[in-house]
Amino acid sequence: MATREINISKILPVLMAFFVMSFVDLVGIGVDRVSKDMSLSATVAQLIPSAAFLWFFILSVPVGVLQSRLGKKTMLNIGMGVTALGLLVPFFMYSFAMVLFGFALLGIGNTIVQVSANPLLVDVVPGNRASSFLSFSQFIKAVGSMLGAPLAGFFAAKFGDWKLLFLVFGIVSILAVLWLGTSKITETRVEGYKATFGSSFKLLGNNFVLLMVLSIFVVVGVDVGFNSNSGQFLIKQFGIEQTAAESGRSVYFFGRMLGTFAGAIMLTRISSRSFFMWTSILGILCLAAILLVKSGAVAWILIFFIGLAIANIWPLVFSIAVEKHPLQNNEISGLMMMAISGGAVIPLLIGWISDMSNISWGMSVLIICMIYLLAVSIYCLKTR
Repeated sequence: MATREINISKILPVLMAFFVMSFVDLVGIGVDRVSKDMSLSATVAQLIPSAAFLWFFILSVPVGVLQSRLGKKTMLNIGMGVTALGLLVPFFMYSFAMVLFGFALLGIGNTIVQVSANPLLVDVVPGNRASSFLSFSQFIKAVGSMLGAPLAGFFAAKFGDWKLLFLVFGIVSILAVLWLGTSKITETRVEGYKATFGSSFKLLGNNFVLLMVLSIFVVVGVDVGFNSNSGQFLIKQFGIEQTAAESGRSVYFFGRMLGTFAGAIMLTRISSRSFFMWTSILGILCLAAILLVKSGAVAWILIFFIGLAIANIWPLVFSIAVEKHPLQNNEISGLMMMAISGGAVIPLLIGWISDMSNISWGMSVLIICMIYLLAVSIYCLKTR
């Protein structure tokens, strides 16, 4: 069980891991900048997020199994170390092959971080505050995500090299490893129980768990799909200049940041299942609206509200699933991290449809995804 008291010295280094977790969102700025530097098509450019998020499907369950043996803290530090390496590779060796390799390492590291950080956070916070702290952790992640585009623009303007962003975030990852490594954290373990491949995949036979795992696949697909396509969407749909269009990504993450902060407060008073339903409805309305409006100014506002809507769905789904099956938290964490591979599939689908028709049709995939999430949220309310 999670601790009953708030211990800041244990919570802060774990929350720092969520800042490092945000570095995978550099796939968005990577798509825009690398596309421009190397003249890539929409489909080829979307190989960048695919290279990162594919590893969630391959490694999440093995990492969850290994974590039950080595411990969450150890695995979290390994993940942040691999993240640092993935950031440094494209900085020192800039070619499309090395960009894909670097983002692959970033995806491997991020897979480990996401599998380990969430259950470790649950261990170090009071049990009745888990949903609230999980939402706050996403606030920390959103802060890091929001910094990517403006920092890339700053480094490009000041030093003539946007890739300095990789170096700075790589150093931050190394410092996070050192901080967590020196922190004394007691993990919760179930004596005599070890996660296995069989126990993990057996849970997919449970309809509730399956729906929640697919929800993670879909919501991450929406998040990464909007992140990696929003810049090109603003350029092609509204004729906005590239640097300004890239800042739309920061508006999105600003909405996510405020959404997670507000969610951390609201979830102390509102049912997580009800909150899941209403935030899904908001997402559908805003995504539909942004495809229909003609005003660039209105589009900026809608981008903010899309970030606000998406912000809490991931922690809501995770906390609802773990609440129902607390003893299988390692397996559930592994399965849900495997489902983050939605960030590899859905953006590629958007890119392919955009090349075949136009980017508006590609972005419509996100609305279909949000309709699925609304259906699951209603199911969760009925089976409470």
